[in-house]
Amino acid sequence: MKRSLAGIAILAVVAGLLYYAAGRREVELHQREFFVMGTLVSITIADTDRATALRAMEAAEEDFRYMDRTWNPWKPSALRRINQLLASTEWFSVAPSVEPLIRDSMELYERSGGLFNPAVGGLVALWGFNRDEPPTTPPPREAIGDLVARAPSMADIEFDGIRIRSRNAAVQLDFGAFAKGRAVRIVTDLLLEMGIRNAIVNAGGDLRAIGRRGDRPWRIAIRRPSGEGYLAVLETRGDESIFTSGDYERWFEYQGRRYHHILDPRTGYPAEGVSSVTVVHGDAGLADAAATALFVAGPEKWPETARAMGVEQVMVVGSDGTVYMTPAMAERIRFEEEPPRVVIRSP
Repeated sequence: MKRSLAGIAILAVVAGLLYYAAGRREVELHQREFFVMGTLVSITIADTDRATALRAMEAAEEDFRYMDRTWNPWKPSALRRINQLLASTEWFSVAPSVEPLIRDSMELYERSGGLFNPAVGGLVALWGFNRDEPPTTPPPREAIGDLVARAPSMADIEFDGIRIRSRNAAVQLDFGAFAKGRAVRIVTDLLLEMGIRNAIVNAGGDLRAIGRRGDRPWRIAIRRPSGEGYLAVLETRGDESIFTSGDYERWFEYQGRRYHHILDPRTGYPAEGVSSVTVVHGDAGLADAAATALFVAGPEKWPETARAMGVEQVMVVGSDGTVYMTPAMAERIRFEEEPPRVVIRSP
């Protein structure tokens, strides 16, 4: 399996050199990197004194590590305990640290038509994408079929404001398609509360950018679905989150066939027809969930899913290389090389 740490990359250094060469104001950057939530996280702060930036970055890392400990479904954590109790189908009190993820995921599940479905953690585990070591073979077809037939979903969860239970013992929560977005949102809000106005919080290429880099916007590069080089760039506008789901992030090959980690809850197998989806939105959590849902929706159905989830800026790269974009995204994207085919579709 090949793993990528960045579906989107910040062109801060390269762009910065260009700005300096053009005689623009030099901007002091402060950066901190650490590995958490299974990915490389970087915090970049501009136009802030060093002492304030260091305090903010330390607080940001502390928050990330807390969320990683709390939201991990496969290691000792509050979420793992919740999964154990959900399997009993009995009522229990939900941990306050996880309750917002469950509540928001229930809403996003409905808005996505079930394509964003964190209740299929058992399916993720069956494929082996829950482990640090990569899987080498697909699970037995019968095991996949059995789990799909049990149809675990967020609709199986009942929540009365204090207690929670699942009507389906097969429900196992895995917020891998949402937790990074929520964490990026929480940490960036923390930076804002600490007086930081110009920064990027980048979790494995999925990011939220606030403010500017000096007198210019932050410039973001979107990675090619091949995992090498950049497909396009865009400049941020104030406070925006940019999230990409791609089939190059986690995958393995077996008997000449490639299997990636973005599973279609309807079939139990990796979703087909799409190589990557990029979403720009004001809410990092929604952008994260929508990128996965649109990937599963496929090259034909993604516009209706985008409309239902309230996202207007979308770029979908089909498995054949065709690039589909909403009009709002098309006006911003600048391709490094023109794709073989571009289709503009309204959500």
